Amino acid sequence: MTMDQPDQHDRCRSTVGAPGGAPQRRRGKALEAAIFEAAIEQLTSGGFARMTMEGVAGAAQTGKAALYRRWNSKGDLVMDALTAALPSPTGVPDLGSARDELRRVVEGYVAVVASPIGAAIHTLMGELDHERAESFKDFLQERVIAPSVEVILGILRRGEERGDVRRGAAVPAVADVLPAMLLYRAKLCGGVLDEAFAAELLEQVMLPMIRP
Repeated sequence: MTMDQPDQHDRCRSTVGAPGGAPQRRRGKALEAAIFEAAIEQLTSGGFARMTMEGVAGAAQTGKAALYRRWNSKGDLVMDALTAALPSPTGVPDLGSARDELRRVVEGYVAVVASPIGAAIHTLMGELDHERAESFKDFLQERVIAPSVEVILGILRRGEERGDVRRGAAVPAVADVLPAMLLYRAKLCGGVLDEAFAAELLEQVMLPMIRP
């Protein structure tokens, strides 16, 4: 075989955008990932109201029927796309101080908000009707707020044992403060969550609440 004579596998591989060639056919997880990526992009660029199943299908280079076989509506598609795109909740390792561990949590929030998934969530916060807002609220509670609170509670309990967190601080009311403030900032203050705000929230709000 020479460079001028590709093997059978290469000849049969379709390429997207090749002159005269057919679009690459995706299946299974590859197709689902392309649809999710297209849904997030369509949502953030045009908003939920203007987003259509046709537009997502076109951007994902598939047929509209492929979407409707999986999702009954664009709302269902968006919820699944957000679920797939959000990083899986993970704990914070013992870094030797509650301050460093809480900083890791806040930095994680800032990174997500600065990503396409953060932009999509911010878009949905301002657009959804009441019925869809309930589903979105459940999504935020299950995938964002509840896991974050559990991580923070773990940090506070570890800090109590270590001695750099006051006894009695490891309760949900205290652990709620960080995600509540971050979501408030994202929804009502233009969505600006930068490193300066993260540092202020940690140093001026959270740490004074939990110091021994």
